[in-house]
This record gives sequence, structure tokens and C-alpha cells, in this order.
Amino acid sequence: MSQPTPRDQFRQQMTITDEWAYFDHSSVSPLPRRTADLIRQFVDQAAAGGNLHWPQWAATVEKTRGQIAQLVNADAEEIALLPNTTHGVSLVAGGYDWQPGDSIVVLSNEFPANLYAWMHLESIGVEVRQVQVEGAGPTLDQIVAAIDGTTKIVAVSWVSYSTGYRLDIAKLTEMAHARGALMFVDVIQGLGVFPFDVKETGVDFFASTSQKWMMTPEGAGMFYIRREHFDKLRPLFIGPSSMVKPYDYDRIALDFADSARRFEGGSKNMVGYMALGSSLGLLMELGAGPQSSTIGDLVLEIGDLACERLQSIGASIYSDREGDKRSGIISFEFPGQNPHELRQRCVDAKVALSVRSGRLRISPHGYTNADDVERLITALS
Repeated sequence: MSQPTPRDQFRQQMTITDEWAYFDHSSVSPLPRRTADLIRQFVDQAAAGGNLHWPQWAATVEKTRGQIAQLVNADAEEIALLPNTTHGVSLVAGGYDWQPGDSIVVLSNEFPANLYAWMHLESIGVEVRQVQVEGAGPTLDQIVAAIDGTTKIVAVSWVSYSTGYRLDIAKLTEMAHARGALMFVDVIQGLGVFPFDVKETGVDFFASTSQKWMMTPEGAGMFYIRREHFDKLRPLFIGPSSMVKPYDYDRIALDFADSARRFEGGSKNMVGYMALGSSLGLLMELGAGPQSSTIGDLVLEIGDLACERLQSIGASIYSDREGDKRSGIISFEFPGQNPHELRQRCVDAKVALSVRSGRLRISPHGYTNADDVERLITALS
């Protein structure tokens, strides 16, 4: 008897495949069975025992911090557990020592979470330079052209939420550093699928949350900061978790932890991070890692098949599907047809997808198979 493929192994964990062809992981992912089981166990423990299981929960959360670090080749001390991407963006925007006349470079087609906090800096005299993006994504030269001696940070998304364009972060970071700027990356649309190595890329900060490709409930995010930058940011969310001894309530001393934990502040979403540990464990068992990723290979393979089939029924693919610019997100349209009506037709057929920037958007995961693609094609035909 032949062994199940990684795609089949992954699919066995996904209850949603019993009814749906799900192409919306760039929005919110369904939960793997093992993660749903863990959450149910947590609820039962909390209902029956209150905080009696707290030490066990806390240890599991710290294990999750280590898993995140392993996924991106960081040290666990460089990972802060924050509720979402917005908290990470705001931490850098609000905690950096900006001076009037400084500038930051961003992209015009960013998801709002990676724009609003930077835009707010204009109120203190920081110039926010938006690189205008035409087509699926910018060139590195376009971004670098906006950097000058006043630029302190370049803030970009690794993968565009609307077009799926994947930037060469290692090269862009090298170019930014050569010009004296730090690099902040919103990694939410790629982390857990494609390899991301903080040492290889050289990024200074990244932020993400996990309800998309990492397959957890909302509210379990993460923030990476290179150890050498701990003192570059003023902590904004300050509480017991920020301190060297977070649970020594009889010793009140403003003694910040010598780790990214100094940026965490208060209580954590225990069940959210326990769920993240479960889902990350699955993804990493199936081959997700900092240097290579079987999950990423599966996603690109099924994405290429979807593009081929979509084009066969008259779709125009807007995403750049060339080499490493590809991601798990595919933007497309049927000229002259209303994308919202087409999406509703798909939902009625139990095929999940989104509309972004006036185009249909699909985002298959590593368990999506050829049968799912055919259901998509049938619904759109």
C-alpha cells in the first residue's frame, strides 16, 4: 500500500474539505482537526478547572514562541507575542525615535494595517513616501529610488494581499541597509508557507498574525526584532510581561526583560497561542521551514494548475506568475463580468474565494487538490 502524499496527509487534517473547496486562506483559514481538538480541550479544562491548568498552558505558549523562532531561524528571545500585525507595525511606528525631517518609504498598494500607523507619523513631521505601484508589484529599483539620507525605515509587505506579488526581501534589505535604512516587513501573506530566514534576509523587524496561512483563530500574532535593536524601540505596551520577573508581584521594579518580551505588556491569548503551536507543528511536520518548504512547493504547484484551468475558460490572470514572484495568492478577472456576482455564484456552489481591488482572488493552501480546482472552474463556467 502506497504512503499518502504530503498533500493527502495535510488534507486528512482539514474538516472543511468534507463540503467546501476552500480558496480563501489569504483571508482567514479553516482550522486543522488537531487544532480544533486542542481548543475544545482548552475550553473543557477552563470550564472544569478555572486557572488550575495555567502552568501547563503557559509552558505551551512558550513552546509556541520557540516554534515561531525555529520557523524563521531566529532566537526565541527575538520573538514577541503580540495580538496582530497592527500591533507590530504600531510598535515600530510609535516606538522609534523619529525626528522632524525623517522619512519612511512605503508602498501605495499596501494592506491598511501596514499603512495607517506610518501615515500617522506625518503629524510629528515625518515624511511618508508612498511608492506608487503600477501593475502586480513594484521593482526593487522603484522602492530604492525613494530612499535618501533622511530615510530611517523601509516598510513593505513580503507578499501583496491583493495581487500576490512576492518581493525579494533579502535583496531589498541589502539595498536599504546600504543606504542607511532599516527594514520592516509585514510577512502575514507568506509566513508558514514559504521559507523565511531572518538571518539570510537580514530584516530588522517583522510582524504577522496567524489566522491566515498559519491556520489559527484571530488574535495570536508575532513580532520579530533583531537583538541589536532592542534599545532602538521605546516599549509602548508596558506591563508585568515586559519585565525580567513578570510574576513577582511583590517586587515592583521597572526592569525590562532583555528580550523581545519587553514589548508584550500584559496577558496573552493563551488558547490562541496554543492553537498556533498546534497548527505550526502540523505545517512544520509537513515540511515548512526557514530554508525550504514542502508546503510552499505544494501551494505553487496547485496555483499553477489553477491558473492554467482559469485561462482555459477565459480568465485573465493579473498576478505575476513568474518564478519567485509567485505566491499563494492569485488575482484574476473575466473581462466584462461582475466579480462580486461571480464570487456569489461560487459561494452558492460551496467554493470559497474573495474579491480584492475589483478582481477575484484565490489563495489555495497545501491541502488544496485538483478536484477543488475543478469545482472552482465548474462554478465559474
